[in-house]
Amino acid sequence: MISIDIEKQLKTYKGKQLLKIGQQFPMGSITKIYGPSGAGKTTLLKIIAGFIKPEKGAIIIEDVTWLDTVSKTFVPPEKRMVGFIFQDYALFPNMTVQEHLEYAAKDKEWINRLLSIGKLENLVTHKPEHLSGGQQQRLAILRALAIKPKLLLMDEPFSAIDPEMKTVLIAELKTLFDELGTTVLIVSHNPQELDGLATDELIIH
Repeated sequence: MISIDIEKQLKTYKGKQLLKIGQQFPMGSITKIYGPSGAGKTTLLKIIAGFIKPEKGAIIIEDVTWLDTVSKTFVPPEKRMVGFIFQDYALFPNMTVQEHLEYAAKDKEWINRLLSIGKLENLVTHKPEHLSGGQQQRLAILRALAIKPKLLLMDEPFSAIDPEMKTVLIAELKTLFDELGTTVLIVSHNPQELDGLATDELIIH
């Protein structure tokens, strides 16, 4: 079980706002997260990953405390081994598609499987500047999956991918998540696209 109980002050265009989340996510579940712009959806993912600290709260993953503001416990991001797909992809401009995956994983068979899932096997020598937006986004997804994460955080992961490719990719990812037993939290402005993938939902107001 993943238990999240946090409070974080947000500065939005409407002024200050409090992000307050008390939620439990079963291991292996896939949850879509949605709500209005500025509500704190991306901030929540970054708090779980350890990139941002909340003013108050606790995060416990399968009885391991990642964050507890009372006891001042804080596990740094690199030790959480979370897969994270950023909204802006955060790819390395000097690395090829192949190098992005080899940076995260050493298993060649696994890398080849990921390339096949993302339909990028013919683009392994390309750097991000020579990829379309959709191809870059698919690479960002594959890179996050390369470490076989037990927890995967996805921030608008399908926004640049065309509908046909998205349908195929989501079906492939569902199989992969089941196989790895990955718990997935997906922020989406279009929650309907996740109907065949997500089993749970969290609305942030």
